[in-house]
Amino acid sequence: MTKTTSKYYLLDTNILLHEPLAFLNFEEHNVVIPMVVLEELDNIKDRHKDVSREARVAIRSLEDALKDASPEQIVAGVPLAQMEGAHHAEGTLAIFPDYQLQQTESVLNLSENDHRIIQAAIELQKKHQDAIIVLVTKDINMRLKAKGAGVKYVEDYRTDQLIDDIRFLSKGFVELEGDFWQSVGEVTSVQEGRETFHEVEREVLPAVYRNQYLIDETELFAAKVSGYNDQHVRLHDLGFERMMSYHAWGIHPKNIYQAMAMNALLDPTIDLVILTGPAGSGKTLLALASALELVIEQGIYEKIIVTRNTPEIAESIGYLPGTEEEKMAPWLAAITDSLEVLHKNDESMESSLNFIMNKANIQFKSLNFMRGRSIQNAIVLLDESQNLTASQLKTLITRCGTGTKIICSGNLAQIDSYYLTAVTSGLTYIVERFKDYPGSATINLNGVVRSNLAQYAEENL
Repeated sequence: MTKTTSKYYLLDTNILLHEPLAFLNFEEHNVVIPMVVLEELDNIKDRHKDVSREARVAIRSLEDALKDASPEQIVAGVPLAQMEGAHHAEGTLAIFPDYQLQQTESVLNLSENDHRIIQAAIELQKKHQDAIIVLVTKDINMRLKAKGAGVKYVEDYRTDQLIDDIRFLSKGFVELEGDFWQSVGEVTSVQEGRETFHEVEREVLPAVYRNQYLIDETELFAAKVSGYNDQHVRLHDLGFERMMSYHAWGIHPKNIYQAMAMNALLDPTIDLVILTGPAGSGKTLLALASALELVIEQGIYEKIIVTRNTPEIAESIGYLPGTEEEKMAPWLAAITDSLEVLHKNDESMESSLNFIMNKANIQFKSLNFMRGRSIQNAIVLLDESQNLTASQLKTLITRCGTGTKIICSGNLAQIDSYYLTAVTSGLTYIVERFKDYPGSATINLNGVVRSNLAQYAEENL
């Protein structure tokens, strides 16, 4: 019987900041944390940064795993199975004493932390020549340097990556070829009040999920999947023309994709709406117009809370003058720009904006201060959510209490984070995780509607 080659995963600091319990996700393999990673976590834990919490959680979790081990055992590797909650971790956790590394002319400058981590991987390769040593980091440049320095296996952290290619990300709708009804055999239709529902055979639509929209090339048919089982798919008939007649706070959809978004945004039974798409596709404007409609005109919700991820905000917000709302204003210009568009024809735009801000109880909040809150009867607008990790988005979504609707919008082509890509973004993660949840809907807003210039830039730059 062939012996399985053992694997050692050496983790960079950014892995534990991305997911503090990441060291538990390597199954039967061995996890190694260089000493310099502990130093970096220690430096980060007390800063007023969004990642400080992750650093503290990682430190506490590592301490929990190693608290009963001797110094010799910690260097050799402590079984993770004995740690409470480590159900799937059957490997070991070790601390690599990289302070013992000697500086020579043939190695990277060990005064830099990244170089100490890379050199630790090289030393492990020498020590365990029959094993596979994998350096795991989200830093693209570090992956390149490690390869160049002689580390054979270098990987990104992919445990929370649900798709391999962004082209496979759910759009929230299906565009069917030709006339949909021509491809349907038996259909059962039911009238419930003003709404019509159809039941079609599952083989007509084998791969569907709840709240997925369907349109065809006739520009007549438009429907939404309201449920399914092994035999049938239940469709809510929306109608193309009816959807294009939607309006919210004076805004009408300019294409069918915006119409689908408005259907989800204005539906109080949908608690989570995810809007993806290029810059200029109308994500923020539609979200804000629908929120004003639901709060002021329909009175379903009591307030609008606007927040977004700003990596530098933790350090700079405290030094800006004014209240939290005034400090947040520079980062939430997209919202105020959209408010101005909605009221540009008013006799006094400034008076209108002040009235709306008070009437809709619009609050600008820093994402850092959303932790620990329980938000009730509100609409939460989360802008630029492509820059958040899955862990950060989970933190925010779990803050939403009774009667709260959250709208996450983002452009996966404009990620500012050093460590996130389109496939590892938290926005991508929640699109995939929530795509079959009955209380959520995703819409990818195809096409730029901002201006001809913006559209040309999106396509050609």
